[in-house]
Amino acid sequence: MAGEASEVVLSKQDLQEVTAFAAACAEAVLETFEADQPHDSRPRDAVRAAWEFAQGGERGKSLRVTASAALKAARSADSAAAREAAWAAMSAAAAAYLHPLAKATQVKHILGAGAYAARAVELVAGDDRSIGVAHLKGTVHRATPVVVDVLKRFPAAPAGGGRVGELIRTLDAELRSLTRAE
Repeated sequence: MAGEASEVVLSKQDLQEVTAFAAACAEAVLETFEADQPHDSRPRDAVRAAWEFAQGGERGKSLRVTASAALKAARSADSAAAREAAWAAMSAAAAAYLHPLAKATQVKHILGAGAYAARAVELVAGDDRSIGVAHLKGTVHRATPVVVDVLKRFPAAPAGGGRVGELIRTLDAELRSLTRAE
């Protein structure tokens, strides 16, 4: 059928590497959320579930439940930076559910946590976009060769998505430009 996306082969190890990358990205901004909502552990719980899967756990209910809870925590945040940090945590837990479809929209499962984290640091810095771009440099260094390889199996990130979409596309381009030796 015309318009159908082809399937991308993804192993459990691929999904675990992508999830570990996303968890590390989100973990870097958990304190932003916790400074805003010190008694709310939902984003931290989502990152913990992502790490458990990344380190050999099963892809199951805990990831879905904690991702959903982190999304709800984002809605209760008082600041935009805290909301973005909670979305990074939600994205970390959701990374385990990267779909094996060659669609550009799937890139957000790989890079969403990194982009939301970069947006959170921008907002903490008074919406200084140069801070977000600088943060992405560290995010690029977190990506393992497996993460880059998985990303390259998918089409480039799609247009749209506001500032987070811009950050996803920037991160996508940076990672795609890496060679195997890097």
